[in-house]
Amino acid sequence: MLRSVSVLVLDELAVFEFGVLCEVFGLDRSDDGLPVLDWTVCGVEAGQPVTTRNIGVTITPDRGLDALPGADLVCVAATGLREYPPEALDALREARARGAILLSVCSGVFVLGAAGLLDGRRCTVHWKHAAELRAAHPGTVVEEDALYVDDGDLITGAGTAAGIDACLYLVRRELGGSVANGIARRMVVPPQREGGQRQFVELPVPECTGDSLAPVLSYLIENLDREHTVTGLARRAAMSERTFARRFVAETGTTPHRWISAQRVLHARTLLEETDLGMDAIATRAGFGTAALLRHHFRRALGVAPADYRATFRCERECGEDAAVPA
Repeated sequence: MLRSVSVLVLDELAVFEFGVLCEVFGLDRSDDGLPVLDWTVCGVEAGQPVTTRNIGVTITPDRGLDALPGADLVCVAATGLREYPPEALDALREARARGAILLSVCSGVFVLGAAGLLDGRRCTVHWKHAAELRAAHPGTVVEEDALYVDDGDLITGAGTAAGIDACLYLVRRELGGSVANGIARRMVVPPQREGGQRQFVELPVPECTGDSLAPVLSYLIENLDREHTVTGLARRAAMSERTFARRFVAETGTTPHRWISAQRVLHARTLLEETDLGMDAIATRAGFGTAALLRHHFRRALGVAPADYRATFRCERECGEDAAVPA
């Protein structure tokens, strides 16, 4: 159970990415029935301001590095630095040795790399820094097309707004879908997208232009239980099949078949969390047709069977106060 979160801030701090961590993990939303986490901001020295990236303000951490190890989750905020205080790297290594989950947003992954915590691991970073990260840490697998990568006790988010996806995904994984959805509603952002253990998420549907595929995507979301072909979807979009396929990949980052399958899994996950429908009914509503196909696609996407997923998240929902993180 995720109860405590510490975040490391260093000079040349990226304020937006730091703000994402504060927004998801640091705010008290108990008025919405959401858990309150033990939140700590740590710097090399308590009370010593850290600089920010070209915006003319400083941020002062309340705690020093002694408060970093021991937290359930240790976050590394994005920074423009590429050389880091040795004592900060030591604190990260100690946190990992004590069993903390590590989360970086954007360039924070370079700090983890400098601490030797990326060797043999999968991760991501803003696409602009992917080549640099590979060169600096050749033993690391960099998934530059991913919004975030879940490698078990290491979660890495890509640049800027993708940090929201990474953070909400981790909340969903550790605290359940209802908590993640509640935070997302307060933030006025979409709930967490696809992403099971040791898998990265496909790019979400972007903000669409007037001549984009937005109407077709909306139609698909509303009709997941129907069969769809590229021919039929291209006709609906008033495009040739070749143009439609090319435009679809450009706007969503994946093929129509994979996008529809991912949306069906997401819908099935919601039905498993929020209804008592049987597997056959869920398979029908989500568009898989049979429970066998539902289990196949669900396990492939998330790494667990639908029944096991339901048991986990139903416990989160039904255990009430026993499952809540204390304020």
